Amino acid sequence: MGIAASDVIPLSHARAKFSELAEEVKGGAEKIITKNGESYVALIDAQRLDYYHQLERERIHLLLIDEAGKGIDDVAAGRVQDASSAIASLKRRRSG
Repeated sequence: MGIAASDVIPLSHARAKFSELAEEVKGGAEKIITKNGESYVALIDAQRLDYYHQLERERIHLLLIDEAGKGIDDVAAGRVQDASSAIASLKRRRSG
């Protein structure tokens, strides 16, 4: 769902018409409230906000799974070293 020009509302108008805006948002609209001509806050349905948060958590989980897969590929290809060897190598680089 896109944001139409009528969904961008100055803060002063939002204060005066908050109940009406809340009903529109509950009906599926999303509103951008501006302050001094700049985007300030968004008014969205609480259930939709929960859904957006759920999507973000799922995206993070997918990224973690992808990184784990890359790690498994590195192990299978022999592109790893044990922690003590890696730390020793870093210490040698720092002192040298």
